[in-house]
Amino acid sequence: MASSAKATPNEARNYSRQDQIFALIDQLSAYIEHFHGGSVEIVSFDGKVLKVHLGGACLGCPLSPSTLHGWVEGTVHQFFPDVEVIGVQ
Repeated sequence: MASSAKATPNEARNYSRQDQIFALIDQLSAYIEHFHGGSVEIVSFDGKVLKVHLGGACLGCPLSPSTLHGWVEGTVHQFFPDVEVIGVQ
């Protein structure tokens, strides 16, 4: 039987800040895709500014600004308050 892939708190500290942010966006994207048919894709991250693109069902959706600012930006700020999140086309 394989061991769990979940990291312990000490192991989690060994991941870079960028890796942690990218993993967070992957989790958000999986949720948005599963429940809403949309996606969140990382365009770039320079250490301070995270640029993301909303895709799938988010394209043209009138609620995409709420998804960007409420879910994506809000969740990133919960863990990384100093990271600016910008939506790009």
